[in-house]
Amino acid sequence: MTPGDREEWLRSIEQVAVELANLAGAEITNALGREIAVRYKGSAKGTLFSDPVSDVDQRVEELIRGRLAATFPDHGIIGEEIDEAPDPSREVVWAVDPIDGTANFVNGFPLFAGSIGVLERGVPIVGAIWTSTSHVLRAGVYHAREGGPLRFNFEPAEARSVPANRRHLAGEPDRTPGDFPWDMRQTGSAALECAFVAAGLLRVSRLARPNIWDVAAGLALVRSAGGTIKMNSGAGWREMEAFESPVEAGTSLGLRRWSGALLVGEPEAVETLARVRPTG
Repeated sequence: MTPGDREEWLRSIEQVAVELANLAGAEITNALGREIAVRYKGSAKGTLFSDPVSDVDQRVEELIRGRLAATFPDHGIIGEEIDEAPDPSREVVWAVDPIDGTANFVNGFPLFAGSIGVLERGVPIVGAIWTSTSHVLRAGVYHAREGGPLRFNFEPAEARSVPANRRHLAGEPDRTPGDFPWDMRQTGSAALECAFVAAGLLRVSRLARPNIWDVAAGLALVRSAGGTIKMNSGAGWREMEAFESPVEAGTSLGLRRWSGALLVGEPEAVETLARVRPTG
């Protein structure tokens, strides 16, 4: 594939990813104000009412899978709600989270996202995330492709800058008191936080234990915006270039069982947080 052919290929994938993210956003928006069916994954494990799944999650993933099967039949799909793993021989895999932040969604707390990521041999090459709000205070899609800029609804997404601001924000799940160079926030959505990091709304975010579908799209956005990504799987923080299959790599599970803590954000802020949270 020539560089020009690859650019056109990436552009076409990004276009479809944006369309799918908008589909997720439309389904989410249309569900507001009506009765939503909810079940809880945790109840089957003996933990009551944890990890909610709505009927909207299920329907959106089914719609996305149908569209991808027709458009890119040779690509694999990893989705949160349908427990199927792609053929490990597939070089291109879509990682889909129809609603990231479902607990927020079912409670009417307006911070959630629909995340569409594309991996090539584990490397995030395209991301599109529909967010319920944004740097321009409206819903829309943050998106990017390998080698391209971060965009919001096909327009440049320039990082918001307030020169007089001396106290920035960080996404941080552990609110342990301490002398931090920022104020901490927890949104309840890893995809949303990645998009906000890429857009400059958060300087850095620590994601304690995301799934691959939570962050595949977000890492593509962060990278396009010049951010740093570090992973900690128990042996300290290291630069992350690609998702790697765990021990079961040769089985049908593959990337679906990926797990690790992540730091994403401005390089200096990531280094600072890596020192503050050395164990992940």
